[in-house]
Amino acid sequence: MSLHRFNLPDLGEGLPDAEIVRWLVGVGESVTVNQPLVEVETAKAVVEVPSPFAGVVAECHCSPGQTVPVGATLISIEANGVGGDGGARGADEAGDGATASPPVNGERVEGERADGERVEVLVGYGPRPGGGRRGRRGAGAAVAESVPASPPPGRGAPSRPAEPALAAAAATARATNPAAGPPTDPAPGAGAAGQMTATAAGVSVLAKPPVRKLARDLGVDLRTVTGTGPHGTISRADVQAARGRAGHPTPASPAAASPAAVLPGTPGLAMTDAEITRVPVNGVRRAMADAMTASAFTAPHASLFATVDLTETMAARTALAAMPEFAGMKLTPLLFTARALLAAIRRNPMVNSRWEDGPDGTAEIVVSRTVNLGIAVDSPRGLVVPVIADAGSLTLPELARRLGEVVAAAREGRLAPAAMRGGTITITNIGTFGVDVGTPIINPPEAAILALGAVRPAPWVHEGELAVRDVGQLVLAFDHRIIDGALGARVLGDVTRMLADPLVGLAWS
Repeated sequence: MSLHRFNLPDLGEGLPDAEIVRWLVGVGESVTVNQPLVEVETAKAVVEVPSPFAGVVAECHCSPGQTVPVGATLISIEANGVGGDGGARGADEAGDGATASPPVNGERVEGERADGERVEVLVGYGPRPGGGRRGRRGAGAAVAESVPASPPPGRGAPSRPAEPALAAAAATARATNPAAGPPTDPAPGAGAAGQMTATAAGVSVLAKPPVRKLARDLGVDLRTVTGTGPHGTISRADVQAARGRAGHPTPASPAAASPAAVLPGTPGLAMTDAEITRVPVNGVRRAMADAMTASAFTAPHASLFATVDLTETMAARTALAAMPEFAGMKLTPLLFTARALLAAIRRNPMVNSRWEDGPDGTAEIVVSRTVNLGIAVDSPRGLVVPVIADAGSLTLPELARRLGEVVAAAREGRLAPAAMRGGTITITNIGTFGVDVGTPIINPPEAAILALGAVRPAPWVHEGELAVRDVGQLVLAFDHRIIDGALGARVLGDVTRMLADPLVGLAWS
């Protein structure tokens, strides 16, 4: 038996630290390889960090809300299975002959244990195929450490020594809170599937990440919820039903306005008094603020506006929706605007570029041949911009499918960090909020962003007569160092012509 210290890995985002959102396991709990241990939030996403070891949790070294640097110790596990290397000490062999691999963008690979069994692990802190040793990595790159340790007094074999303690804690929770209901029977493998959540008191509940987020938003303690799903899994309906019971304060309740109270549904948001609310700036909000500040004070912004008659495009949308190629897809005005922008970029490649300053004071404009289209999405974590890679090569049905997938993933908090990197131009739909027009800020280091306003019936002169048409507004904001007014006007003009007459877009495709 040895004590393994598992350090915060490099999640492949180039970010130096992460904030602890919540622990999914508690001290004394048995864990398996790849079972999620903790949720951490970076400037890119909230991710679950899985365990590279099988064993018993000895200590959680960080608290929720704490920001820790890459390489800092997260958790200590008395390992009884797959082990990791000692990145801080040069090399170390695990008990079963497997060692951790260096992080490679959070990809999963198959590792092989000494007994020949193959397991899927997260690159960066799982078993390396074939086992063996490896040398010391750079400062801050250590992921998991193994150090010999004697079992603490009273701790036996690591099969599940914490079960009596968990049962006692659960009984205490039910005694003090009858709403907690009877204990649930965790499903086999539920932890590895990301459904197991351990509370600070050590009582485990079964709930998927979207359900856990809903509970946080509504201020519902999952320990008080009785799951009606398979094996006692808590569903969204269970959380919403618990929300309606007495004992769960609403944001307008007196408890929410008390000094230093935490507002339900807003983790980390504390009321200092009845008049002032303080909201921590971290994670996605901090990254967005830094990027927008850098963009506003680095790139000279210019904006062009256009009003367009989308009646023909909306009619085409209705016809396309009936085709089998688009079955089950949501065809929005944003889809057709994105398609028009991609065609405009083929006609005006300079708009798909970025500005790069050299170390010697020189500068270059880097024009990308591939269009990686960013989609600005309002998510529960704030504004995020998932990227559709090589969007220009996609057919309209493929673009519709990918657009629906990335928007859904963003709104459900399922985006991987890699899904938000590498964008070359961005599009945003402010019309979903009923807004007609706005001036977006460029998403650095890109050169342009296109905003679509609300599409609504409006009076319009059509073929010499006044008629009611579907009208919307477009705004193209761009970096004036790269894109001059003439180029910006050509790009926006191309987009409006294709939206006004879909046959033009067909001709330019």
